[in-house]
Amino acid sequence: MPTQHRAIQSRQALIRSAAETFLEKGVPAAGMVEISRRARLSKGALYFHFTSKDDLTLAVRDAALATLNEVEEGFLRSPEPLTVAVRDFAVELFGRVQSDAVLRAGLRLRPETAPGLDIHALEQRWYALFLDKAVTCGTGEPVHLGDELTGPHPTDVEPRRTAQLLTSIVVGLLHLGGGDRMWWDAEAVAGLWGLLPGGGGGVAAAGIPAPAQVPAG
Repeated sequence: MPTQHRAIQSRQALIRSAAETFLEKGVPAAGMVEISRRARLSKGALYFHFTSKDDLTLAVRDAALATLNEVEEGFLRSPEPLTVAVRDFAVELFGRVQSDAVLRAGLRLRPETAPGLDIHALEQRWYALFLDKAVTCGTGEPVHLGDELTGPHPTDVEPRRTAQLLTSIVVGLLHLGGGDRMWWDAEAVAGLWGLLPGGGGGVAAAGIPAPAQVPAG
């Protein structure tokens, strides 16, 4: 096996080992020796890749962000209107969170330890993502013209409130799933979306407050 490839594998194994240890014991109680042993690598190999636990913690954060970026890229490529695309985004996101210890650990890191993945940062991040799609592709909510209904339109009324509502749902499910993974189940997510007006094809979002720290104007 080429040396470079082996080094990449070792680094990935250490990040995964650190994430698993963080999930079990928390970052403060996780020891570097334990992390290296879990990865079946020497302590010297660990310090070859990471100079400290802080360095390793940031690597877990960066790996989690890279996975999150992949899920968001899938959302951006979706041809579906906003509400359906966000449902698919949520299903994919929570599936990844359940199966990927690095992503799960990254989402649990304290913001002062590894900024960028705390709940307020994600709230702002996803609100901006959803709003952009609402404005450019439409929310998927029928538009009333007199007594008739037309299909989704890029200039749907209140795209901000629709994006705010969907952001609140995704962030809320992410939080709830930390205590009970049932909330991350694909069928549970689809069932929740089915309760939205229009069976998930549209959202009536009047009166929904903006996410914390997100400007609604």
